[in-house]
Amino acid sequence: MSEHEQDGQEREFDLRWADDAEHKEPSARARMLAARWKHNPPGPVPFRPEPDHRSRGRRSRSRSRSRSSWISTAVVFGCVAALIVLLGYINFRAP
Repeated sequence: MSEHEQDGQEREFDLRWADDAEHKEPSARARMLAARWKHNPPGPVPFRPEPDHRSRGRRSRSRSRSRSSWISTAVVFGCVAALIVLLGYINFRAP
């Protein structure tokens, strides 16, 4: 058995052993936040509404947004169709 295969088997054993552990340690971030919040717990976070420029006319804006996506789609398909027709015309006129 080569050294590389042996390292792979040892690593697989280590991972299986770690996954099967009954007690798993929290991540470093979780430990840091727990230590910080022990002395200074976080306050309640207020709900953040949408910014003013988006909250006004939300319903009409979503309709115009869906229309604009259809218009964009139609423009793209129209350009592709025009390009296909143009290439066909060029090939038809070529001797």
